[in-house]
Amino acid sequence: MKKWKQLLLTFFATVLVIFTAACGGQTNSDDNNDSTHQGSKTKETAELEGDVIIDGSGTVYPLMARISEEYMSTKEENVSVQVGRAGSSAGFKKFIPGELDFANASRPIKDEEIDKLQENGKDLNKNVFEIKLAYDGLTIVINKENTWATEMTKEEVVNMFTSGKIKAHDKLLWSDIRPEWPAEEITFFGPNENHGTYEFFFETILDEQPMVETINLQQEYSTLVDLVSKDKNAIAFFGYGYYANNTDKLQAVKIDFGNGPVEPSLETIGEDLPYAEFTRPVFTYLNVDYAKEKPQVLDFAKFVVETADDFAGVSGFAPMNQETLDGYLKWLNAIQ
Repeated sequence: MKKWKQLLLTFFATVLVIFTAACGGQTNSDDNNDSTHQGSKTKETAELEGDVIIDGSGTVYPLMARISEEYMSTKEENVSVQVGRAGSSAGFKKFIPGELDFANASRPIKDEEIDKLQENGKDLNKNVFEIKLAYDGLTIVINKENTWATEMTKEEVVNMFTSGKIKAHDKLLWSDIRPEWPAEEITFFGPNENHGTYEFFFETILDEQPMVETINLQQEYSTLVDLVSKDKNAIAFFGYGYYANNTDKLQAVKIDFGNGPVEPSLETIGEDLPYAEFTRPVFTYLNVDYAKEKPQVLDFAKFVVETADDFAGVSGFAPMNQETLDGYLKWLNAIQ
């Protein structure tokens, strides 16, 4: 009898051990499954992080700043997009040796800058991708109290800003432009040589004629706005966006290109529109190598192309055509 009891106890003990082991094994398996699931979920929902470094055109700055703010606040809050405004030429000087992810420019990259890229082992369209963001209209601005020079011909603008061409005195007077205008000295202002706007005005509008010697060139557009707003005889040139954001302080000169005066506006600025002769595209240039290495750079590039038209108008730019932007996005999506 004792022998049978011992056998039964041994049997139940063995069953209990097997059952416990089985349950314990199942529990560990579940824990492993949970851990694996959690790891997979974290990987799938991982957010981008890191920096995106941009510098260059002061004209393009308001547009790129708006896009970057939207990106950080609504899409990737762990990505820091830093936008500078050193000027187009200054931006390219940083971009060519690889200091930037993007270089903003209010004029196309120059041949000599392309040569320097090649000296650094980079090729345009392979290592660098050009993106046309929108259209800007170069705007001639005057003081609010100026009641006479509200309309000018393109020829008058060119003659006024080139040195000595119509100068009858030691100082250029408004009456030198039109006899009925005041015999008061004109005060000239503009952005300095760091800016693509200066280069566009000098090379395209003035056809590289020497600029009037008395012109006061500044680095900051906000300084130009302030200077013109405080001087009744002031005249300056810069991008439409800076005028549009300061209409309470400045007035834009209507330009006659041969078919009557045209006021710069989002409705007249464009390659085939009435303000075409003073219209130019604005750009950003992407470092393609960095886009391949840093996911946040490529992601931001796509966001820029997708939202450029949304932010163009509020930033003082006429929108780029959708077909062009769609082509850029297709190219960016193909980057491996």
